[in-house]
Amino acid sequence: MGKLHVKKGDLVQVIAGKDKGAKGRVIAALPTEDRVIVAGVNMIKKHSKETNQGPRGAKEGGVTTLEAPIHVSNVKKLKDDEKPKDEDAK
Repeated sequence: MGKLHVKKGDLVQVIAGKDKGAKGRVIAALPTEDRVIVAGVNMIKKHSKETNQGPRGAKEGGVTTLEAPIHVSNVKKLKDDEKPKDEDAK
């Protein structure tokens, strides 16, 4: 826990994991968990049941796709005009 090196709206590149090399903007920062949510990265499918509860009545069930949090150590902050370096070409 502590201060993160990225904040909401920053352009970042994923440096480790299944989405390595992907770029996106930070949608949300979760400093208590040391995680960030990046647009279009680390997508998961969430299954939900149809329900009749809630203040607005019935909620439709099905499969939704959304971004899951990624650990802050797996992302690198980019400048807005910076292009990501190809790490394989050395």
